[in-house]
This record gives sequence, C-alpha cells and structure tokens, in this order.
Amino acid sequence: MLEFNALLTATFIVYILALLGIGAVAYRRTSDLSDYVLGGRKLGRWVTALSAGASDMSGWLLLGLPGYAYLAGLEASWIAIGLLVGTYLNWRLVARRLRVRTMELDNALTLPDFFERQFKDQSRLLRLVSAIFILIFFTFYASSGLAAGGKLFESVFNLPYGWAVALGAATVIIYTFLGGFLAVSWTDFLQGSLMFLALALGAVAAVHHLGGPVDTISTVRGVNPELLSMWTDTEGNRLSFIALLSLLGWGLGYFGQPHILARFMAIQYPARMADARRIAMTWVTVAMGGALLIGFTGIGLFDPPLSEVDSEKVFIFTVGLLFHPLIAGICLAAILAAIMSTADSQLLVASSALTEDFYKGLFRKNAAQKELLWVGRGAVAVIALIAGGLAMDPESKVLDLVAYAWAGFGAAFGPAILLALYWPRMTRNGALAGILTGGITVIFWRQAEGGLFDLYELVPGFILSVILIVVISLLKPAGK
Repeated sequence: MLEFNALLTATFIVYILALLGIGAVAYRRTSDLSDYVLGGRKLGRWVTALSAGASDMSGWLLLGLPGYAYLAGLEASWIAIGLLVGTYLNWRLVARRLRVRTMELDNALTLPDFFERQFKDQSRLLRLVSAIFILIFFTFYASSGLAAGGKLFESVFNLPYGWAVALGAATVIIYTFLGGFLAVSWTDFLQGSLMFLALALGAVAAVHHLGGPVDTISTVRGVNPELLSMWTDTEGNRLSFIALLSLLGWGLGYFGQPHILARFMAIQYPARMADARRIAMTWVTVAMGGALLIGFTGIGLFDPPLSEVDSEKVFIFTVGLLFHPLIAGICLAAILAAIMSTADSQLLVASSALTEDFYKGLFRKNAAQKELLWVGRGAVAVIALIAGGLAMDPESKVLDLVAYAWAGFGAAFGPAILLALYWPRMTRNGALAGILTGGITVIFWRQAEGGLFDLYELVPGFILSVILIVVISLLKPAGK
C-alpha cells in the first residue's frame, strides 16, 4: 500500500472536479437522443481516436497488462501484438464503412438498430437479441471497472472498499448522466492523454532507474533468463500453439465491441477517418509498449519480488517508488482515468440499448426526443447502480469479467459486423444465427476445461459464428 499523502488526494480531487466540469459543459450541448447517444456525430479526429483508445483499454492497460508482463516477461508481448493488429484492422476495415452505412440506414444510432435496418428485420428479433447481449455483458463489464476503481482507492488511500466503489460510481454516473456521449468522449480524450503520458513517463523513468536498456535486460536475466524469451514460459517450457493462438486471438475481439464501434459512428467527417486511425495507432502502440515495459522493469525494481496477488499493482508501486508524490498522484489518476473511460462508455452503450432498442423500439415508437433523452439518462443511473451493487464484492475477479465480456462481444457481433459490411449475400437469418452462435459458444466454452478447451473462448466463438452466418445465409436468397 502506498503511503497516504495530501498531494495524492489533491490530485485526485482536481481530476474528478475536471470530469464533472466537462459533464456540465456537455449538458448544455445535449438536446436530443442523437446528441446523447452519438454526440450528434460531431466528433473530430483527435477526440475520436483517443476516445476509442481510452474506452477500449480500461484499467487493464495499467493494471492487468503490466502485471502480466511482471509475471511472464516477454511472453506478454503476444497479447499486445494481437491487440495492435486487431486495432489496426478494426480502423482499416470497419470504421469508415460503419460510419457511412449507419447514416445511409436513416441515422441508425446503435448496433441493434443497424442490424435491424440492414436486414429489414420486421420480426425485431435481431434488435432484441443484440440488445439483450449488450445489456447483460455491459452490466458486468461496467461492474468490473467499478470494482477495479474500488481496489485502486482502497490500495492508495486505505478507504473502505464499499466507499471506494461508491465514490468512483458516483463520479461516472454524474458526468455520463449530464452530458452523455459528448461528456464521455471529451473526458475520454482527457483520460486517454493522461494514460499515454503516465505510461510513457513511467516506462522511461523505470528503465533509467535500472541504468538503461542494457542494464535492464541484464538485471532481468539475473532474475530468470526465461523471462527474456517470447517463445517459452517462465520455466523454460515452449509455448503451445493453443497458448499462442489464445494470446493473439484477443485481437479478434475488436470488431464486435459496441463502445469502440460507437466512436467510429460518431466522427463528423468520414474522410478524416484515416487521420484518426494514425493517431489511434500511435497512441495504442506507445501506451501498450509503456505498459509492457513497466511490468518488465518491475522484475528488477522490487526485491523481494511482488507476490502474484500484488503483481497487478506493479504500476502503482513503480510510480510510488520513482516519482515525487505530485507526479505519482497524476500517474495514479491515470489508472482511475483508464477505469472510468471504459466504464462510462459501457454505461452509455447499455443505456442506448435500453432506450433506443427496448423503450423506443418495442414500446414507445413515437416518443418525443426530450422523453427519450431523459429515459437515456435514467437508464445510465439504473444500470450504474446495478453494476455498482455487483462490484461491492471485494473478491470480484476484474480481469476474468473483462476477458469474458470481450470474448462475448467479439464473437457475437464481430463476424456479423464484418460480413454485413462486406458480403452482400448475408441474410437476416444468417446474422441472427451468427450472433447467437458466437455468444452462446463463449458462454459454454468457458465452462469446459482441458485440451482444446484451454483455447481462449473468443477464437472458437468467432470461427463458429462466421461459419453459421455463411451457411445459413446461403440457404436462402439474399435479403430474406
């Protein structure tokens, strides 16, 4: 646990007040559901890029990935490679086409709305099934973020866990409730910038503290030479094909993440998408590289070594060791930024599903925009309270929930999005079969153990979803 310091407290308070201020400004610019859900599709390239990155990575970037690198060494590089490739392909293959197509479909605001209009689904089953997946997975996903925030406050300030979760949840609820997508995107831009600086600064400082790159490698080799190999585990055993495929397979998840895809749909000018992609790729490359380096250098920084339980706090302990409390406070605020930037996006997408896809889509088709706006705000509060209640268990396994939800969205929606944008023969029944198959495969694969079932559930879920979409679509003429 870090030593309590007034400067740390002041840094966090200033940061939280800045977020609330952004929410208040965004409130004045939010007049209807389109503004609340997609910011009126007015995002610039910088906000689009950094908001997509920040909402993607969550506290995993500053807690989970450094912790994994601390325990596994260069083996952790494989998951970063998979995520980098997935990020690039998502921007390259999906971003512009999805933005253009959702506007062509009479301004479709959500993924369920997109699927229903794309395939002219009169039964509304596509909308209903998609919205159910979004609500379930995102409630637990947001819960994992609030739990991570609770553990951060508990670790840094020795606050009771329940109070720590409540404080983080209240902050996210207020600025998301007030400003909707604009508040979330603007705060994500701020938070993404903070995450970038903290990881880059922490990585450079840690390598310098160990005497430079050569001395860093020498120090790690002295602890365990197997930590320097990407091809073996810490005991020198060669990584299996299933292990490598599981690590690289994380990249497949990008194509189906609603909170990331929403950023693509919200950019003002599709022609600026290439610029946004370059900004996003620079951000994610530096950020993930910094996260890996902090975990890697932590191997040589701490003697005695951190326990496996404390490994995910390697970033927290590193900045506490190397920096003045003011700088350390700013870096630790980056963890809160990472957690909140994902939790707020998840709450907003879940709120969108509840408002646009259930309330308007099924019950109040002619509801006024002001009515929908306030239903959306109310949905944010309700979903956040449920997620906060789930997060109150201090034993919440944050990273397990993140991996599970990432796989669920990636397998359920990823193949359906890609094929809907690129394959004209895809049908409504194919889309429905693919979404159900991907999501259900993830759920059941997760319960099995051993052999092939050690493969990350996203990979088989994605593959089976593609197969079902193609097979079912070919059974009937396109458009049926």
